[in-house]
Amino acid sequence: MNTDMSPGWAGGGDAADQSADPLIQLSDVTKRYDDDGQPALQEVSFEVAPGEAVAIMGPSGSGKSTLLNLIAGLDRPTSGSVVVAGQRIDRLSETGLARFRRQRIGMIFQFFNLLDDLTVADNVLLPAQLAGLSRRQARARAAELLAALHIEQHQDAYPGRLSGGERQRVAIARALVNRPALLLADEPTGALDTAAGEEIGELLRDLNTAGHTLVLVTHNPDLAGHYASRTVHIADGLVFPDDNRTGASRPAAPAGVRR
Repeated sequence: MNTDMSPGWAGGGDAADQSADPLIQLSDVTKRYDDDGQPALQEVSFEVAPGEAVAIMGPSGSGKSTLLNLIAGLDRPTSGSVVVAGQRIDRLSETGLARFRRQRIGMIFQFFNLLDDLTVADNVLLPAQLAGLSRRQARARAAELLAALHIEQHQDAYPGRLSGGERQRVAIARALVNRPALLLADEPTGALDTAAGEEIGELLRDLNTAGHTLVLVTHNPDLAGHYASRTVHIADGLVFPDDNRTGASRPAAPAGVRR
């Protein structure tokens, strides 16, 4: 699959930054939703280097969505620290977190989360306008992305008229519009048929090749094995790094977790 992914349009400056420091660093992170229950995450330490493609796998209720939400700043740890792109995001205000997400993080969801009363183009350009880009500049950026993703013919359509694969491409364009350093994908192929899922998986791999750091949550071992360079498993709030970079094996004991 050739989507003409080049760092010039897909990533921008931050996405291509291959510095030695981790792009994501969680240190001794615990997340509790109540005082008496089992923690959703327990003293997890976890790093992602710039340019990596990391898959997070685990059963329902294992803590993988909590981990992704902490990285995105959608949730805050009970204890420990979360650093993304050099910023201690667990200390930011809600306004600061929203600004940080707009500038540094692109999010792709299983069920697209598009606004049905806006056209495809308006869905894509909205985050750019919220980030302060003029409508003219935002429209130009949206048009660039829609063309690169081969859905420019749908720019004036409403999301409900598109197939699942087309809607996910719109969601990816929206995630890329502010040239984020980091892409977070939560079950990005979960609502798609096999063929569309493979297209989206290859698109995510192309974006990673173009310079984006990618963290994806998935139940699908094929998605993890084919489109991520490293897989970590999570169970009962503990992270188990995978020592096979194809994601094919599970280690016997947790690493990066305090007992």
